[in-house]
Amino acid sequence: MISKMELYIHIPFCIRKCAYCDFLSFPAGEERKRAYVEALREEIGGAAERGDVTTIFLGGGTPSVLSGEEIGILMETVRSHYRVLPGAEISLEANPGTLTAEKLAAWREAGINRLSIGLQSADNRELRTLGRIHTWEEFLEGYRMARKAGFENINIDLMSALPGQSSRTWRETLLKVTALEPEHISAYSLIVEEGTPFYEKYGEDARRREEGLACSWLPSEEEERQMYYDTKGILGEKGYGRYEISNYARKGYECRHNCGYWRRESYRGFGLGASSLVEEVRFKNTSCMEEYLGRDFSRREEERLSKEAQMEEFMFLGLRLAEGISTEEFCRKFGCAYAEVYGKVTKELLAKKLLCQENQRIFLTEQGIDVSNYVIAEFLF
Repeated sequence: MISKMELYIHIPFCIRKCAYCDFLSFPAGEERKRAYVEALREEIGGAAERGDVTTIFLGGGTPSVLSGEEIGILMETVRSHYRVLPGAEISLEANPGTLTAEKLAAWREAGINRLSIGLQSADNRELRTLGRIHTWEEFLEGYRMARKAGFENINIDLMSALPGQSSRTWRETLLKVTALEPEHISAYSLIVEEGTPFYEKYGEDARRREEGLACSWLPSEEEERQMYYDTKGILGEKGYGRYEISNYARKGYECRHNCGYWRRESYRGFGLGASSLVEEVRFKNTSCMEEYLGRDFSRREEERLSKEAQMEEFMFLGLRLAEGISTEEFCRKFGCAYAEVYGKVTKELLAKKLLCQENQRIFLTEQGIDVSNYVIAEFLF
């Protein structure tokens, strides 16, 4: 039995697929949603893994498209099969276009204590380009309703380097959002993924930007870098500490669930396509809705990670965090000295001032964060 674990519950439904989205999500009718909730309840109840639950995250898709009653049923199911620890962080992702006072009250009643609201931009033109179903004004109304309902831990998701976006409009978004004083802000740069409408329209621009060439629609590499520096500067000035490459929080409001992923803590995923890490075994669920509704909860892509694979994950996930990794913990986990495995590459990166070493912790410097993909890749076998 696992002593402690996190739970992830995937809700694949949304009102309308956004033009940039490559997540496992799609619109569905009420009957389909009810059938899915029933299947989720059975999967949660039949899981073999048990442990004290430290965090729960309902993600998607758009979990907020479910009714308040359905969210309550899911939380009741979890509590009847797991011991949810007092003070557990319980997050729910929400689209501003789906928030109502009734839903918010029901979520509070069900024990949801953290909201992650997908705003993306405070500019209505940019929101239309993304295919979002809400406006800035509708987001404001939903945010205020959430505060009135008693939510004291709210994250706002933002996205930069959008088609037609400028560093000026990005700064305006940052200033408007920080004025609301949310506890947490996630600020990601747009990645144009294959298979999305954005790729069909902006794929060539994305390739040109990667090569440092001029783009027709996407911001230039230079302007994207300015947005990156503005993010760090403005959020820092407003009291948000960067604790992970793309995540900022007021002290004490770091997302505990996501930190668990980056620290390789055990988690169990439920729902369509959900992934799990139970001790050193990774596996995922079927991504076929008909199979899932038919109660096929068998494990896909199950893999017992080798010692080398575990070391790689320890490094490339841990280095995303501002605190970096502990060489003492590395030794405890893997039974060998950190220097024996990564001493050479660490010495080279320290010399380049891309890494810093203090008190037996190794972490990215500001310069290292700027080229984090390169630095992290150096730790792969």
